[in-house]
Amino acid sequence: MIYHRITDWDDAYANGANIPQGDRWPQAWVEPAKAFRDRLATDGRARLGIAYGDAPRNRFDLFMPQGDAKGLVVFVHGGFWLRLDRSFWSHLAAGPLAHGHAVAMPSYTLCPDIRIAGIVGEIGSAVEAAAGMVAGPIRLTGHSAGGHLVSRMICANSPLPDVVRSRIVNTVSISGVHDLRPMMATAMNETLKIDREEADGESPALLEPMAGARIACWVGAAERSEFVRQNALLANAWTGLGAETLTVEEPDRHHFNVIDGLADPDHALTRTLLTG
Repeated sequence: MIYHRITDWDDAYANGANIPQGDRWPQAWVEPAKAFRDRLATDGRARLGIAYGDAPRNRFDLFMPQGDAKGLVVFVHGGFWLRLDRSFWSHLAAGPLAHGHAVAMPSYTLCPDIRIAGIVGEIGSAVEAAAGMVAGPIRLTGHSAGGHLVSRMICANSPLPDVVRSRIVNTVSISGVHDLRPMMATAMNETLKIDREEADGESPALLEPMAGARIACWVGAAERSEFVRQNALLANAWTGLGAETLTVEEPDRHHFNVIDGLADPDHALTRTLLTG
């Protein structure tokens, strides 16, 4: 019998250094995202840089399907609340778009210019603004820190107004960080500045789900063990609190390619998101 204890929290959450050729990302996303964005802009199906707040990064891109939208998907990007923006992920809208759903992709203010609690508020504003532009059911998905943020939208104390909450039919958190407490032990926290009060108040795994919450927690089976644990943690906790949950560990996927399925209309990740 072997006991397990994490002693290096930075390594526990280090993705690129533990993935073969991990230094390819995020640059590997730039070209396909730009090509997709340019193509939809040429077709008149991309509205870029829509403001949802006053801060410089309070903008989202909205991609529209052919014909009337069946509903809205909102994808929230990751980067440990510290880096990146919406421009890296545009091509991931392809799967939902092919099934007739509009897709909004927001940027948000990054730490240390804001606390994580403030980012939660910004994403709430982004979802509300996009919901005002597209009728029908809403589905949320996000990757890594974005998985945390979309999960936070369906907590009982979500920043979303009731009229928007009532339209959310499904959420897929991809490699989400659902418990912020371990982040306090990483070097990143010099910038994130998470304290115990914020960790307790902004960790979905420590909060209750809103009534009727439905969430799929999706992770790559080849990811760091902490991401696999965080993925299972939220589904486990919320199952006991009345939410409808699903846990998936996708074989042969790591932290960077686990999101690729969203670009494929026939992939199980896209189909899971569009259920409900």
